[in-house]
Amino acid sequence: MSTTQSFNLLSNRFRTFYPVVIDIETAGFNANTDAVLEIAMITLKMDNLGWLHKENTLHFHIKPFKGSIINSDAIAFNKIDPFNPLRGAVSEKKAIQSIFDIVNKGIQTERCTRGIVVAHNANFDHNFLMAAIHRVNIKNNPFHPFVTFDTAALSGLVVGQTVLAKACKAIGLSFDNNQAHSALYDTLQTANLFCELVNRWKRLGGWPIHNMKT
Repeated sequence: MSTTQSFNLLSNRFRTFYPVVIDIETAGFNANTDAVLEIAMITLKMDNLGWLHKENTLHFHIKPFKGSIINSDAIAFNKIDPFNPLRGAVSEKKAIQSIFDIVNKGIQTERCTRGIVVAHNANFDHNFLMAAIHRVNIKNNPFHPFVTFDTAALSGLVVGQTVLAKACKAIGLSFDNNQAHSALYDTLQTANLFCELVNRWKRLGGWPIHNMKT
């Protein structure tokens, strides 16, 4: 394999990390006590020329875990009715297991070592994801326990905006505020934003690093 081909492997782009874009809608701000209401995730792939694209998508409405807190201000903001029978909600355990299956398969296919959460204000989503994983007690967690890629920070660097809608518009992506705060829509937009940030860096000549040792 040539040096150029090697740089175009997903495993070499992010130090063997497998990026997984995630958005979680919740019933509050406390990851240990407040209910998870929605989880969406999108995996990413790199084409033969080294451009980053979206790949697999999963989206779940989640049943609040037993004893969880549902703050009225939170559900008024995200407009989610946790008890609507038409939501088709599943348990945290079923959603987490499905995510693990997709991520572990991607890690193996791409010859990566572990998944890394990509999210907008990533600390929030990462904390809720780790708390849910702890609650359902599923082994072989593929995600890094504390490292994340935060598109808010990256967008602040590249386009001077940290709000998701403003960052998307600043970099040339559309954003529908009426669909915001849906886990699926926010994950889609975050994935589009992250891919554009990474690909723009490549177009500007920032990747591959030409003095990188092979």
